Amino acid sequence: MADAATIEKLLRFDSCTISDALDKLGLGGAVCGLMPLTLPGRRIAGRAVTVKLGAPMEGLPKRHLGAGAVMAAERGDIIVVEHRGRADVSGWGGLLSRGAVKQGVSAVIVDGACRDIDESRDLGLPIFARAAVPVTARGRVAEHDFNCPVTIAGIAVMPGDWLVADGSGVVFIPASRLDDVIAVAGDILARESLMARDIDDGVPIGEVMGANYEDMLKGPERADG
Repeated sequence: MADAATIEKLLRFDSCTISDALDKLGLGGAVCGLMPLTLPGRRIAGRAVTVKLGAPMEGLPKRHLGAGAVMAAERGDIIVVEHRGRADVSGWGGLLSRGAVKQGVSAVIVDGACRDIDESRDLGLPIFARAAVPVTARGRVAEHDFNCPVTIAGIAVMPGDWLVADGSGVVFIPASRLDDVIAVAGDILARESLMARDIDDGVPIGEVMGANYEDMLKGPERADG
């Protein structure tokens, strides 16, 4: 089972707070264009089990895409699919969602399109992707590997990295920097909670969101330039 304590810690933070923490630390991780297609409003957090998709070719394993990752996943893990942003063909489907729920997978992230959205919603499985499409992957897309390095919307993701996703999008956290990100996110959350309290108490927003707010994320130069 994935580290339940770590998941609980990460669920304290929305994707925006995690993104701000990454900025403060000079790290990339926030991706663009991936939104909840099922169960909007549900925040998810977990450890990545990766899948790499590409064009069909000779010599690839004779298994349906995603099946290996489902079988390798532990309860609480999140399957993350490199689908190269493709919106014309599915990179995930309903039977895979059914197997993932049975395995205890908590969510699926697809950098591209997926199908059987209604079925996944009925199963209670959060799906984040670029689009929904009815077109099958069979004969069009193949799994090249799983539990391998992948690229999601330009962000390098390793098996075992962590992520948080919600209505604002998806943010990946390198496993090697998890403790740093959680610590910085905790500080940002505390400070913004005090700001929210002041606004609710009637403090003018110009005073609350002054120079101190603008300087809150100053830190090292961003690692991704």
